[in-house]
Amino acid sequence: MSGPATDYAGIPLPEVEVFSNRLLSVETTEKVLNALNGVDYVRQINMTGESLPKTINSGPAKGHANNHTERKVIKVAGRDVEICYLVGAFYIELAVENEEQLESAVEQIKAACDPHLTFGYSINVGRYSKFRASLKDYRE
Repeated sequence: MSGPATDYAGIPLPEVEVFSNRLLSVETTEKVLNALNGVDYVRQINMTGESLPKTINSGPAKGHANNHTERKVIKVAGRDVEICYLVGAFYIELAVENEEQLESAVEQIKAACDPHLTFGYSINVGRYSKFRASLKDYRE
């Protein structure tokens, strides 16, 4: 089973990294994701951050349910999304064909993030996720 193509003209699709100065609350994550939903050329959005597992992994409470207040289900574009970590960064893959579309998408991403990430963030364009199989993938 193969996923959608990750490149155009033999070049990997660009990603925009939005790296927050703080870990985000669930409410802020929901607002940012819904704001990013309207950005043109977005192919997919991946998030990273501090894990909030369902059960506690170590210490005297190991194996008990982790009743963390930030572990919730949010609505993004009308769909339920379970948040399993405190989000610190978004990696937004763009399906653009030229520099003008890339610049337009980056400006829209900035406009979507500015009202919600008031404590600051950095934004970079590059390739941050693996986009083709490696030797390790064939070994497993």
